[in-house]
Amino acid sequence: MEDLDKVRLLAPDLRDNKAFPRSSRATLADYVIAARVVDKCRADLVGQIGDYDTNCPLDKIWLEFAGINYDELRAFLATGASDEQVESWIRERAKQQTREEIIPWNNQQRDRRLSDVPVDLQVYMEDYIKQYVPRNKVVYTLFDIYDYEEERL
Repeated sequence: MEDLDKVRLLAPDLRDNKAFPRSSRATLADYVIAARVVDKCRADLVGQIGDYDTNCPLDKIWLEFAGINYDELRAFLATGASDEQVESWIRERAKQQTREEIIPWNNQQRDRRLSDVPVDLQVYMEDYIKQYVPRNKVVYTLFDIYDYEEERL
């Protein structure tokens, strides 16, 4: 089986709302955001990214904290690596941090309000929320935006 065939088996089809990447709240290798980054990157590798972006500002929040190089991660995902293999790869390459450092960071991300993100992301999210979040929903955190859009909340 070709590597991209393996990736295709693992990649969500993000075109036309057929599927969604995992929630930003979901963890991989103990990090929030990481599973979502992996899903979007796999989808992009096989041409199923739809309207999503990969290596976007949200992705970079995790990549920078973990010290993971996006291009290296993408190349590894292109091999058809499973989530278990990706988890091992992340643990080997991430900046060495204790659970006492990772867990509070995860909780800060889960609790992050729009007023806590850079101004350019706040401005972008103003229009994004109007377009993708149902009118009767109140956004409390950055992660809420994606979970409302993807019908998790």
